Amino acid sequence: MGWGSRDVAAFKCLFLLALMFGIMSCITYWIIHMKHVAPLGLDAPSDRFSEARVVEHIRQLTVEIDGRQEGHPGLEEAAKYIRKELETIASRAGPDYRIEVEESLVNGTFNMLFLRHSISLGYRNHKNVVMRISSKLSNDRDPSILVNGHFDSPLGSPGAGDCGSCVASMLELARLIVDSGWIPPQPIIFLFNGAEELFLLGSHGFVKTHKWSNTVGAFINIEASGTGGFDLVCQSGPGSWPAHVYAQSAKYPMANSVAQDMFGIIPGDTDYRIFAEDYGNIPGLDIIFVLGGYFYHTSYDTVERLLPGSIQARGENLFRLTKAFANSSLLLNAGERSLKVAPHGTMEDRAVFFDYLSWFMIYYSRNLSVGLHSLPLVVFLLMSLFLHFPNCAVNLWIATLCDFLKGTLFHAVSLVSAIVLPVVFAVLRLFFSSQAMNWFAHPFLAFLMFVPCSLVGLLLPRTVWGFFPLSQDASHLNVSNVVLSDNACFWGAFGLYTFITMVYLLAQLGGGFLTCMISLSMLLAWFAYCIMRKRCGRQSIKSLAGYVVPMIPCVLYSVYYSGFLVQFLIEKMGMMGSLPQPYGYFVQDAVVAATIGLVTGWCMGPLMPVVGHWLARSSILQCFMQVTIIALALSSQFFPYSLDAPKRVVLQHTFNTAGADKVVDSRYDFSVVDSNSLAFLFKHSPEASKMLDINSEFSFNSNYHSDGSTWIALFPVSFLFSGSLKFPADGDSILKHYASFPHLTVRNTKSISEAGHRRVHLELHLGSLGEIWASVLNITGPLSNWSFADYRLPAPEKISGGPPSYICRLSGSSNESWTFWLEANSSEALRMDVAVLDQYLVDDTKKLKSFFPSWADVTAFSTFFSSYNL
Repeated sequence: MGWGSRDVAAFKCLFLLALMFGIMSCITYWIIHMKHVAPLGLDAPSDRFSEARVVEHIRQLTVEIDGRQEGHPGLEEAAKYIRKELETIASRAGPDYRIEVEESLVNGTFNMLFLRHSISLGYRNHKNVVMRISSKLSNDRDPSILVNGHFDSPLGSPGAGDCGSCVASMLELARLIVDSGWIPPQPIIFLFNGAEELFLLGSHGFVKTHKWSNTVGAFINIEASGTGGFDLVCQSGPGSWPAHVYAQSAKYPMANSVAQDMFGIIPGDTDYRIFAEDYGNIPGLDIIFVLGGYFYHTSYDTVERLLPGSIQARGENLFRLTKAFANSSLLLNAGERSLKVAPHGTMEDRAVFFDYLSWFMIYYSRNLSVGLHSLPLVVFLLMSLFLHFPNCAVNLWIATLCDFLKGTLFHAVSLVSAIVLPVVFAVLRLFFSSQAMNWFAHPFLAFLMFVPCSLVGLLLPRTVWGFFPLSQDASHLNVSNVVLSDNACFWGAFGLYTFITMVYLLAQLGGGFLTCMISLSMLLAWFAYCIMRKRCGRQSIKSLAGYVVPMIPCVLYSVYYSGFLVQFLIEKMGMMGSLPQPYGYFVQDAVVAATIGLVTGWCMGPLMPVVGHWLARSSILQCFMQVTIIALALSSQFFPYSLDAPKRVVLQHTFNTAGADKVVDSRYDFSVVDSNSLAFLFKHSPEASKMLDINSEFSFNSNYHSDGSTWIALFPVSFLFSGSLKFPADGDSILKHYASFPHLTVRNTKSISEAGHRRVHLELHLGSLGEIWASVLNITGPLSNWSFADYRLPAPEKISGGPPSYICRLSGSSNESWTFWLEANSSEALRMDVAVLDQYLVDDTKKLKSFFPSWADVTAFSTFFSSYNL
């Protein structure tokens, strides 16, 4: 069947829209990869922040120093380097400055909920390096600004982005304050904390023990979930003041109140929690590098992976922010905050804020958002009443409102279809594919695979719109059925975005501005379209342009935010966590497909009321379906991983020990954190498979499966694992390296009552291990109290369906024993499992690790496991 004139017009419309979205996508790529920021070199003026100088610090911390993990000598070397640089800065300061540099060893114990699991933490002798810059006229109680970043790095990672970039940026910021001659009106405290990766211990130690902690009136926490890109304000508060300061001062604003709504969904946490929520209640900002997530917590987080321009933008923002906080009259120390209520609800309400293409910030208060976000609903209700003015009969108003609600329902079905259809195609593809996540190393594939079928989902309901009669009777009105139909389509879509805005508003979330912006933009575009339709006709390209052109600012923002969201999500899918097979095989692809469908509906949905009658033709739908099928077939030819997008593999050499010098059992435990299982990994790792005696006939039966208790040393991160496998390993070689292993001894037992209640005093000896990351205690039985966390037990946990247990994680000073006591409320035995994670690898384990391909990033360590009945 040949094409008619309407098909030709439809493809012209499609071409123009594709061109528009292509240009918008290029702009988005340019902005989110920081191409608009020119980094300054080593020869930059001393009163300017220089990315090149920061990179030199990062190079020292990640190349010259071999590892900054707890238990590794490099962590102490990093502390010495930081202190030396700070003292050099202090030596250049003029007489009007008062600069103090000190080291502090922090100790403590507390309970926390981390990754939605209860855990108790005990720590000792973790080192923080602190610098305070103030004027010579300042006193010790003046309210101060805290800038925080951590200099420790995660297991197996050089930590250039996370968080060498943070520490180096702070060093350059401290230099800039001194060398620029700016004497801060309020003290600036730089906290280089040495134990964030161990669950926020360094910041907890500062807040609970440091003499300056009660002076902090605002804080800026800088973090990295990648190697650059957006330095996004992910959390702000308590109250709206920190976000307001950021909106007024940031040169390259990258902030969004939606990020705060979504932060709790993403596995992980930052020091912001300690300062603003759990302990300090200090107003502040959580600012995080969010792109380059492929390399987050991997061995590929190197200085070469940093995205140029990102650190420059971060530094210039930080300097302006620091100045703005220091000059604010709302800066209060802890004592003043407890006595004084800040005006205008600044300390109470969260504002709505977002950057527009990193060009400028839009910020408004919670009170203003109530009126602004309610305005589209008022317009929606009034338009159904006055659209046929002056004929405002009640029955006509009801009929018009019914048509609007039909349009709302149809638009909602379109958006849902745009999400569901890509998920269906993603699942169908996996039935015929030997590997998932083909888009992981090639993000463009995700758009090619899922955008066309998402557009089919958007357009399908429009093809059947004409079969549903309108409630209004065109014969009694001086308008045609076409106009009534167009009105119902438009105002129905407008109403849907209005209702979503109200849901956000009532839920007190910050994301309602997204749909409010869409609603207001649609309103402007509709009035322009109605004018052009009267002049040029409904099928005119000029009429189409009359609607689309006013929508460009809104659609551009949607593309900008959507592009960032999809890129961020695709990168994070590599560490989302594996789920049990067979259904876990589909999860990551389904999540990405659904997200692509969501953002396609978000970007194209507001255009559908007008564009829909152009594109909802069988020729267009067939074209989209053909592109989808070709893209799905083509995507299967791409390998999911590369050096730039590695697969994360966890290798644990487990030693079951008895006493101080006996190895009972030794094995290799493997796990992965994405859809492609260990069978996929070993299929593409022939040398490693050969060493483990895995051949083509090998069956991963139940004898090779390990349960969650195997990974207790990584609790609660271990809940991201499933489908773990174990293989026998030689245990004798460890005896040549360590003279003694971790073991538990009972010092004494005291009866508390005749009912069998008792207190057991214990000592955990760490043996001769020298690179201990952490020791984890898993205690089951009638435990009623212990000496940790101010004598408070955390909520009980269950490991692999076992009995309820209490878990405590200990870190720091491996050359000393841990002494503590447990109380039991009956004579029933307490059971304690002890897992000590050590970073030393025997030669065979190093050899096995080297046999995996370069696209597999293997985090390897040794764990010493022992059990006791008390």
